Formats: sequence, C-alpha cells, structure tokens
Amino acid sequence: MESKWGWATGEGLLGMDDPVEVDAAFERGEPYLGTAVIGLAFNCSLEEASPRIVRAMQLPDPGQRGFAFTAAGAAARLNGALTPELYAALREEGPGGFAEHAIRDTLTFVPFRQLPPWFKRRKMVTRTRNKLESWWLRSGETVGNAWNTLRRRR
Repeated sequence: MESKWGWATGEGLLGMDDPVEVDAAFERGEPYLGTAVIGLAFNCSLEEASPRIVRAMQLPDPGQRGFAFTAAGAAARLNGALTPELYAALREEGPGGFAEHAIRDTLTFVPFRQLPPWFKRRKMVTRTRNKLESWWLRSGETVGNAWNTLRRRR
C-alpha cells in the first residue's frame, strides 16, 4: 500500500495528522521526521504530538532536530502549555542552542503560573536583562543628546 505522505521528499508532511504513521516512520528511519512532527504539532492534540516531538529532538540530523524544537515552540504557541516531557527536553537542551526559539516561545505564550520553576527563573532573568538593557540604551541616548547640545553651544 502506497503512503499518502511524501517521506522521500518531505512534501505534504506539514499536514501530518496521523501519530501512528509518524511512529512507523521512526521505525523505518525516514529522513523528514522533524518536518512531520511540526505537522503533528499543528494538527493533533498536545498529548498525541508531545512524545513524537521529544523523540524527534534526539534525531542525529541537525536540521531535523531543529525542526523538532520548532514543533515544540509551535505547540507552546498553539496550546498555551507544554507537557512535562517537552519542558524537560527544552531544559536539557538549554538556551543558546536548538531550543533557544522554542524556549522563547514557551516563555511568551505559556502563562507564568503554569511554567515549571526553571522556566519561571528563566523568564525573570530574561525580563531583568531586557529592562537593564533598555535603561542602558536610553542612558546612552541621553548622554549623546547632552553631548550634542554642549557641542552646539560652543
């Protein structure tokens, strides 16, 4: 029986809505599993997509691993929550790598009260850093404006 999914080319996998098909593709070692789990994030429940997203985060191909983290970010955006397994996988990868944008999406779209402790600390650090950077940039503008005013008065 011919599959309706384009596993050889990746075509149509963003429309993936069959978790069982993705499980079978993992067993076959198909090349576009990261793309398929993005489709699952869009088209299936978080509970159905989560274990497959976590599994795709362990793929050897860096491109497909990156897509798995994109799927986690999409799941956070769409559901306003993640599963404990996804939180753990994002924490394990940490900021600055593949998980950077997924962590940012999680901090943006999941309510603070629903975040696990590590993510709450990360949100507080990020907020503080952003505020300090904002103050620093504004003070630089103020000093620059004052300097320009003094130069014009001479």
